Amino acid sequence: MSTPSLASLPIRRLTLRDQAACSDLSEDRGWPREEHKWGFLLTAGKGYGIDDPDGGLVSACVVTEYGPQNPSLAAIGMVLVAGRHSRQGMGRRLMRHVISAMGTTPITLHATPNGRPLYEELGFKVTGRAEMVIGRFTPGGPETRVATRAATAEDLTEILRLDEQVFGTDRTHIVTRLPAFADQLRVAEEDGRIVGYAGTWPNMDTHVVGPLIARDTSVAQALISSLAAHTDRPLRTDIDVRHEELLAWVKERGLEPVAFNSVMAYGITELPGDWTRRFAPVTVAAG
Repeated sequence: MSTPSLASLPIRRLTLRDQAACSDLSEDRGWPREEHKWGFLLTAGKGYGIDDPDGGLVSACVVTEYGPQNPSLAAIGMVLVAGRHSRQGMGRRLMRHVISAMGTTPITLHATPNGRPLYEELGFKVTGRAEMVIGRFTPGGPETRVATRAATAEDLTEILRLDEQVFGTDRTHIVTRLPAFADQLRVAEEDGRIVGYAGTWPNMDTHVVGPLIARDTSVAQALISSLAAHTDRPLRTDIDVRHEELLAWVKERGLEPVAFNSVMAYGITELPGDWTRRFAPVTVAAG
């Protein structure tokens, strides 16, 4: 039997049963397997993929939609093509399918320098940048006096309200999954009100700090310090480059710059919400 051409292979929705195949695809491209993250994304969002007739996946990506009923924003992440099928237009084909499936819903994504030309070709525009930093956090210098504590179930309503204000759309289906996904979820309080919250979740040998939402830099610093105090792993996070003070502060405390990603958008010129209080995403794959 002749092997069907790549262009004729159907694109299908992925499910949690595809988690291992998605992790294999990550590994094939030299990424960490990130099984924990794939599980989160495939349950909170919609996966799309192309099956390889010889086994595994040719290509995959995940779309996370925000907003009740009619989504007001969608984030695309984990766009991967198997090495043996690279440079054959499969990533472009999958992206075009997803853009079409989203209809009029605006789309955002974090692009690596390698991925950015494809997204620009498809009509995405750069709206900002994020800097990835990683390392062992070393406390030092005058620490902020902002009070932090572990989040409880009773905090959820207030966290959701704050998150929607800052993100600009409803992320209930993401935020309510954080207690199970994250190893830590902490809040910052002032006068009995929650003024920020943040989580850390395990990714290979690091703890990723995200989401990180805070009233100002001092609250963000307090949250990172409190998260770092409760883990023995290196920290990793992706901070909006406009938050220069926080970036300088984490670098003084041991985190090293690793890479820059472009924040890109399709169908809108600026992301909704309040960037001044949005310091780091849950994951660059989902906003």
